[in-house]
Amino acid sequence: MLSFRSELENPIVEKDIIDLEKKIRLFREGKLNEEKFRSLRLARGVYGQRQVGVQMVRIKLPFGRLTTQQLLRIASISDEYSTGNLHLTTRQDIQIHYVSLDRTPELWAKLEEDDITLREACGNTVRNVTASPEAGIDPEEPFDVAPYADATFRYLLRNPICQEMGRKFKMSFSSSDKDTAFAYIHDLGFIPKVQVIDGQEVRGFKVLIGGGLGAQPVLAQVAYEFLPENRIIPFIEGVLRIFDRYGERNNRNKARFKYLQNKIGMEEVMRLVKEEAKALKVHEFDIPNREGLNPALPAPKPLPEFLIENTDKYKLWLRTNTFQQKQEGYFGVYMKVPIGDISSDTARKLVPLIRDYAADELRVTQGQNLLLKFVREEALPYFFTKLDELGLAEPGFDTVADITTCPGTDTCNLGISNSTHITKVLEDVIIQEYPELLFNTDLKIKISGCMNSCGQHGLAGLGFHGSSIKSGKSVVPALQVMIGGGTLGDGEGRIAQRIIKVPSKKGPDVLRYVIEDYRALKLENEKFHDFFERQGKDHFYQLLKPLADMTKLTSDDFVDWGHQEQYQPAIGVGECAGVMIDLVATLLYESEEKLQWAVEAFEEKRFADSIYHSYSTFVSAAKALLLDKGVNCNTQNGIINDFDTHYVAEGTFAFEPDFRTVALQINQNEPSKAFAEKYLAEAKDFLNSAKSFREVKAEVIS
Repeated sequence: MLSFRSELENPIVEKDIIDLEKKIRLFREGKLNEEKFRSLRLARGVYGQRQVGVQMVRIKLPFGRLTTQQLLRIASISDEYSTGNLHLTTRQDIQIHYVSLDRTPELWAKLEEDDITLREACGNTVRNVTASPEAGIDPEEPFDVAPYADATFRYLLRNPICQEMGRKFKMSFSSSDKDTAFAYIHDLGFIPKVQVIDGQEVRGFKVLIGGGLGAQPVLAQVAYEFLPENRIIPFIEGVLRIFDRYGERNNRNKARFKYLQNKIGMEEVMRLVKEEAKALKVHEFDIPNREGLNPALPAPKPLPEFLIENTDKYKLWLRTNTFQQKQEGYFGVYMKVPIGDISSDTARKLVPLIRDYAADELRVTQGQNLLLKFVREEALPYFFTKLDELGLAEPGFDTVADITTCPGTDTCNLGISNSTHITKVLEDVIIQEYPELLFNTDLKIKISGCMNSCGQHGLAGLGFHGSSIKSGKSVVPALQVMIGGGTLGDGEGRIAQRIIKVPSKKGPDVLRYVIEDYRALKLENEKFHDFFERQGKDHFYQLLKPLADMTKLTSDDFVDWGHQEQYQPAIGVGECAGVMIDLVATLLYESEEKLQWAVEAFEEKRFADSIYHSYSTFVSAAKALLLDKGVNCNTQNGIINDFDTHYVAEGTFAFEPDFRTVALQINQNEPSKAFAEKYLAEAKDFLNSAKSFREVKAEVIS
């Protein structure tokens, strides 16, 4: 594993990868606590699978953007380290599975050769910043939001304010009021706006805050109707600093930002954010490349001879899978990718077509598909024939027949029942029995393997999530049916409501019942979410109730989709260190790491980063000593308060006037060199005192 070290030109990336290799070795030797190791590897995109001994690796693609060279690199990586499959996700990432933990540093190093990162793809970090895939070519966009998503990603990558939060944090940028990036279900969502101020057009965003899906979906609230573009990143930083300090850390089920906002209220959140203003790294941030990130246009090239054998399919594809860009003469082309899985071979065969007749850029969509840009109108027929040869020209993009799903029980530890096979079955039902719905973009179907909504069932018109039902001494794989969710536009949306739980094998009948009912009873031009609100939740419960009758089960109902054996609920097993670890010593060791990061940042004149690392040293060392006393705190704010109660008030440690005042100097000072130096010295003194205190205590006990 030595060869990759000399091949990387970026010393920061090289250090990251070597650190991952080192921590894997410590974990294998039983010298690193399992929970701490899990936190580290997740923040490096390495995620445990349902299958013991292998990992899922999540490749982070900011707003879903990648070049053909990057696609080739990922395909090659999948062949060498995985199964030759690329899974497109709802957060515009690519995942590969069945990877050996020990080979992940080497894999990461090879990805970085083409500027592809794993950093912060999983874990309690800022997850992939998503954006409307059409950004930059959307005819309805006021301006291209891609540069803003890109700048946000780059500003926060490795930023100390968001490396060890209580839970993950998600953001999106929509290209227009259609809100195709779902701002309303994000921790922070941004919708572009333009205002005329003093006779000048000013760019900005409508900002939504505190949304989220998961087991308990919450709609975001409006923080700003208009926030000027240069204040977006300072606002994001302020929110993240508040979440890091006040967010829940013990109860994962209540640790997302939406719960903090619900607990203290949006008004208090905004007050605390303003309180952080003095300490921010920047007070205004000008976005680089704000006029757009579109690649060079493809050079005109003669088309080879070709023949369209199925003209009806071509016409349907043209209608559902292409659109005219805002750039005259060019079209965007969507490729419908069943269950988000594309083979490495197919990916490689796609590359020459893109390089010859489109811009050298792909976008992964939130619906697990792909978008190509800048295809000339005269090239569309040829494009169709080549995509059709690859199985990527199926009509019906973003329609009822384009179902979103997560991997579910195929690979995920949390999957309860199958989500991928049932997706294929439902799509077949639509295509075979309701072909007219290939034009319907109103009703969206989304499926997750559990309640956590990776398949976004919470915002579906018709959603399902994996579940199970007891039947005597046996268990039946089941689907929780959700109805009524969807995007209304401009930051407004609806969360799907729980209707009824049915055996999984009844899923196709649920689809049939709902479609037939909608066709029979809807008013003229009535959209599905309006139909649901008019009919009410109980109407659909009564409609589907016969399908939940457990007295009429057959042997087939006890077998999940895609399986032959009788269903058995199972939870995957994660890694285990197999050795008891001194957690207090581990926390003090981590405090030393954070202090070293503070020193390095100071020496590199990154004073704001140094200050935050020093703050983290205070908190981590205080947490270690509180844990030594059996005091378990659930927020950083709580740690600071409890340290005063259990150590300062008792006279064990002396601070003037108290620990809270010293630690929270962080938001009372600008990030100057003088303050960074002073604060670093204080953090170092405290850590040394904490270590000495523990050593003396250990000697007394022994």
